[in-house]
Amino acid sequence: MAGGALALDHMDNLTHSLVGAVLGQAGLKRTTGLAMPALIIGANLPDVDAACFFWLEGTEHLAFRRGITHGPPALVLLPLVLTGILWAFDRWQTKRGTRPEARLPVHFGWLYAMAFIGCLTHPFFDWLNVYGIRLLEPFSSAWFYGDTLFIIDPWLWALLIASVWLSRRREKAGAAKWARPAQVGIVAVLAYIGVNAGISSAAFLKQDHYVEETVIASPVPLAFWDRQMIVGQGGTFAIVDPALDYDVPNTVDQSEFIEAVGECLMEPVMVGAEGNSQAEAFLFWSRAPFAVRAPDGSVILYDARFYDPRARDRFSVALPDVRCEPLGEEPTAP
Repeated sequence: MAGGALALDHMDNLTHSLVGAVLGQAGLKRTTGLAMPALIIGANLPDVDAACFFWLEGTEHLAFRRGITHGPPALVLLPLVLTGILWAFDRWQTKRGTRPEARLPVHFGWLYAMAFIGCLTHPFFDWLNVYGIRLLEPFSSAWFYGDTLFIIDPWLWALLIASVWLSRRREKAGAAKWARPAQVGIVAVLAYIGVNAGISSAAFLKQDHYVEETVIASPVPLAFWDRQMIVGQGGTFAIVDPALDYDVPNTVDQSEFIEAVGECLMEPVMVGAEGNSQAEAFLFWSRAPFAVRAPDGSVILYDARFYDPRARDRFSVALPDVRCEPLGEEPTAP
């Protein structure tokens, strides 16, 4: 299966929260009162689009998530809303006499800057995986992909948790340079991302003879040093192990390292998907779409990044009224 088959549809919120926390422990929380909640909540704020699950059905969320709330206008306005709420909360506590004495004075400008910085980290980390993000909404609906980290990365968690914990421990002990572990942790996280970007780039370059096709370097769970390459076009894809010498496939049993997916011609599937909100949303989101034949001869749409026939509801769409025309055949005239 593709490395992303078990993935969620966004970088996990624990990672986003830890990123906000490590920035605060690196010293930013000393800029103003309530800087830490501004950083942590701001780092999660673009995921307010998850509310779409209340009014969208099936796979329609795929076309909505990581869009309008992750684009430039939202990244300016959402921190402003958060800042206003935190500012009002501080004033409310002051009037009630419940404001903590240890809290620093709240400066609206600095508070907005912290919420803005936290919010900016969100699209950056979302961009790093194969799911993609529409960074320019509402000006452009183009998808951008980093192909660098798996959506849930325990190694990244470990770096972030250790950095925050060591910094907090030093701070409670009264150490003068309590922010240093978090600062070192930020450098380590950036280095880890850089190493993973290099691994993906190297795996991608090994596929340079497939430049006319879709090529995806898909990180896998836990083994950050490995990639599963998804290569193909026109409704058929191969999942390739880049550790093997696939440049000379005649000398190797391809069944050992290639899983082929895709059974149906995509042209009639695309035509049959018109007017179907589920299928149109899926195809708008899909980066490597292919179709397989259902037992009754109809079509099920998948994406090679998230192919798991055991979990059909989330990353697939059934088209019971569209017949599967096998690859290699000419499309049937309507």
